[in-house]
Amino acid sequence: VQKCALFRMSTDGEMPSNGVPQAAAEDPEDPGHALVELIAQLDDYTPTIPDAVTLHYLQKAGFNTQDSRIVRLISLAAQKFISDISNDALAYCKMRNTSQLARKTGKDRKYTLTLDDLAPALSEYGINLRKPSYFT
Repeated sequence: VQKCALFRMSTDGEMPSNGVPQAAAEDPEDPGHALVELIAQLDDYTPTIPDAVTLHYLQKAGFNTQDSRIVRLISLAAQKFISDISNDALAYCKMRNTSQLARKTGKDRKYTLTLDDLAPALSEYGINLRKPSYFT
């Protein structure tokens, strides 16, 4: 048995019957141990972004895979990216509202996602967003 950085495989290079290379389960300090555990947990995880949607955009970009764990890992990354952007936009909205409006009680306050809040949040991630000319 050859020991790889992430997995232990047989010398003939074949994968186990379940499709997941065996991790060094005895060695939790192995750098690939956490990755192997994450990939194993993706089988039971249902992401917010459906697999069909992620697979469609992956195929549109030229990436073809039949492994549902890869698709779910990309769905999870996309979900994290969208969550970070929406949290940043909420922070911009709160900053803008505290400077413009009188304070209301905590339960009465509702926030609306606007382009004024979304544009600076997206610019932090390198995405430039401008209002269409008919809105200005």
